[in-house]
Amino acid sequence: MSHELVRARAPLRLGFGGGGTDVSPYCDEYGGVVLNAAIDLFAHVSVQKRDDDQVLLVAADRDQSWQAPANAPLPTDEPLRLLKGVYNRFMADYAGGVAIPLTMVSYADCPPGSGLGSSSALVVAMVEAMRRFMGLEMDAHAIARLAFDIERRELGLAGGAQDHYAAAFGGLNMMHFMADCRASVEPVASADHVMKELEASLVLYFTGVSRESAAIIDEQRANMKSHSTRPLEGLHALKAGAFEMRDALLAGDVPGFGALLDAGWSSKKKLAHNISSSDIDKVYDAAKAFGVFGGKVSGAGGGGFMMFLVDPTQREGLKRLLSTFGGTAQAARFTNVGAESWIVR
Repeated sequence: MSHELVRARAPLRLGFGGGGTDVSPYCDEYGGVVLNAAIDLFAHVSVQKRDDDQVLLVAADRDQSWQAPANAPLPTDEPLRLLKGVYNRFMADYAGGVAIPLTMVSYADCPPGSGLGSSSALVVAMVEAMRRFMGLEMDAHAIARLAFDIERRELGLAGGAQDHYAAAFGGLNMMHFMADCRASVEPVASADHVMKELEASLVLYFTGVSRESAAIIDEQRANMKSHSTRPLEGLHALKAGAFEMRDALLAGDVPGFGALLDAGWSSKKKLAHNISSSDIDKVYDAAKAFGVFGGKVSGAGGGGFMMFLVDPTQREGLKRLLSTFGGTAQAARFTNVGAESWIVR
């Protein structure tokens, strides 16, 4: 059973602590732990049935499209590898290998390469849209696992699993990653007033530089496989920091949480040579001199979004300072809603 028109969305995320420990082989050997929170920026997908024999795939935010006669499987080369990969998996697993003519359109509320997990959130939104379109039942765990499997294993794009689980579940979570891609998601029951204070303290700064996270993660994985001491120590410290950050939020200590973000950023820079840059360091040093509690680059590093925590009364001043570096500063809100879809009648 398929519907005529379905839309879906999945939230992007801020990775607070433990990012990088969800990447193999670290999580296979030592177990990864990540603290992250979904924010009210989303990846969006529409899927519509067609009455011809075509498949049309569109990445509206990249102004890219691809069209061909419906065939299964589609070639998974660029452009639009992610869309092709999701289409192929659903045709193989749920349509008996028969190609269904459809139009799939995707876009996200932030630029690609932002460090907010947008590519994985897009895959999760596509999985959720196709699930609804084909009338299938899947819980958040199944959606996250399937999205991870398509992006990381079938398409071979390097990275961890935290983005898929954040997009599928929403909320503030402590995530544990084990061998064989096993994962558990533990909601963090931080008090409502603490989350509001965290929100009021938060500033996101987009550097204007989109980066390809896979290259950074490939270097991190190579360092890990060679058991280089410095990157391994960095990952151990990041994992320990995730537990400390959770405890700081449970205790309602937002300035202490910011200081832990700062310590985590120092550990993160040990993982690969291109996680930071002279431009990122200049922005970070200026924010520290301004008086932020702490901050870090979101995601793999190398560009994208930076996040800072500051006294809420100083937030506007920090945004003005950051804007002098040529990027854009903004607030963000948290969301407890994960991937969701609806039928357009």
